[in-house]
Amino acid sequence: MSSLATGMRRAAALFFLAGTLAGSVLPAAAADVTFVMRNEHPNAVEVELYSQDRNHIWPGDNKVFYLDDGETKQIPLSCNEGEQICYGAWVSGDKGTYWGTGPDNGETCEDCCYTCTGGETEEINLVQ
Repeated sequence: MSSLATGMRRAAALFFLAGTLAGSVLPAAAADVTFVMRNEHPNAVEVELYSQDRNHIWPGDNKVFYLDDGETKQIPLSCNEGEQICYGAWVSGDKGTYWGTGPDNGETCEDCCYTCTGGETEEINLVQ
């Protein structure tokens, strides 16, 4: 076998290996989802959205989404395709009255998590 053919095979193998390794470190595909939340409680509520797959909170930076009583808010966010996101909501000033995973993602819940696949959630009603 000629040294040119051997060199070409080595180059092809290195190219394949580099492509395989690069594919394993690429970031997850991004998606957008909108949480639609309605506050039907007589008091204002605060909301955070928590990734269950990585250490990420929306809106983050010690901020919350704030909904006045009777307010419906669309909360758009960018997330990783397939990521599980749960909402935690509580009465403003009363972290003992909560919905979903509550403040700081500290509780378990049924039907409060959504998979990031784009689009928007159904309306999530926070009621007494």
